[in-house]
Amino acid sequence: MSAPRVGIVGGGQLARMMQPAAINLGIQLRVLAHSMTESAAQVIPDTVIGSHDDFAALLAFADGCDVITFDHEHVPSEHLIKLQNAGITVRPDPSALNFAQDKLAMRKVLADAGISCPAWQEITMIDQLETFGDQVGWPLILKTARGGYDGKGVWLVSDFAQAQQIFSEITKLGIAVLAEQCVPFVRELAAQVARSPHGQCVAYPIVQSTQTDGICTEVIAPCPGLSPERAAQAQEIAIRIADLLGVTGMLAVELFDTGSQMLVNELAMRPHNSGHWSMDGSVTSQFENHLRAVLDWPLGSPAMTSPVTVMVNLLGQDVDDLQGAFRHVMARDPGIKVHLYGKDVKPGRKIGHVNAVGSNIDDLRQRAQHAADYLTGVINE
Repeated sequence: MSAPRVGIVGGGQLARMMQPAAINLGIQLRVLAHSMTESAAQVIPDTVIGSHDDFAALLAFADGCDVITFDHEHVPSEHLIKLQNAGITVRPDPSALNFAQDKLAMRKVLADAGISCPAWQEITMIDQLETFGDQVGWPLILKTARGGYDGKGVWLVSDFAQAQQIFSEITKLGIAVLAEQCVPFVRELAAQVARSPHGQCVAYPIVQSTQTDGICTEVIAPCPGLSPERAAQAQEIAIRIADLLGVTGMLAVELFDTGSQMLVNELAMRPHNSGHWSMDGSVTSQFENHLRAVLDWPLGSPAMTSPVTVMVNLLGQDVDDLQGAFRHVMARDPGIKVHLYGKDVKPGRKIGHVNAVGSNIDDLRQRAQHAADYLTGVINE
């Protein structure tokens, strides 16, 4: 039996973390990266250098692959459609991926389906912005309809004067603008599901996600204090969206929990930061289930292997001696699992994450945060 080959567009850490799962499943990975120093290129031998914006490079890259998938949403839709027209299998389908690429399209399709989101409006003229702000109240959230991630392309604007300035800067770039109500939420949740082309779908436990300056810094699985009924509600929202949009692969649905409502914030159709805990805390990691799903293989169990897992991201500081710090962390706390991405250390950059698995949330949070702080040079003891 010849091993299937999955082509991953994008050489970041998400592609890198699919490699261990691929090895265990007997799957060959090919990655399209910008350079051999990118995170995934360091560990996937079949690396092709090229740009996701270059259709000729994409077409050549796809030759010999059974399916093409992604570790980011930035491939032009028209390129993906042309790949399909050339007989290449693309998963998720471009018609689904569009709703992760275009926030306005996502808001419209969810609104039409009656799925709750923050109050929103497309802004094409400055007077619309003032009217919308007066209707829902200031401050507002302004977003670029395309291209934002990890807090980029998102602004909290306190009043109309500030909103007017940001709107002007965005429109000069020729990008559509989305305005949203600034939702007073109790906490942020993430609901992840894996869905295969024939419609099999599995739902992971709902997690609590903490964001700092737009970047995920901590995830607790399962979300503490969330009732089984509300957890099931969040899972049902994610499953409904996956079916509605025809998603194949992993879908992450970021939600605002207001205490009385769950409002959809963002979508991602790939493995997601909120699911990194699954590498050590679930029967089947999000990376393995993504590969299974895009190949239309039976999906693995998303069940937790222990009561709680805490994930803390490693965000670069001023210290770049990760290996020295790594040895200290392993010796101090052998139960901590450290995952490094092979990236140069830059302030605020995601360079890895740590997982702590057990039963006591407070203990796990303390251990995971201590390891993250030591690895990034925040503390030295």
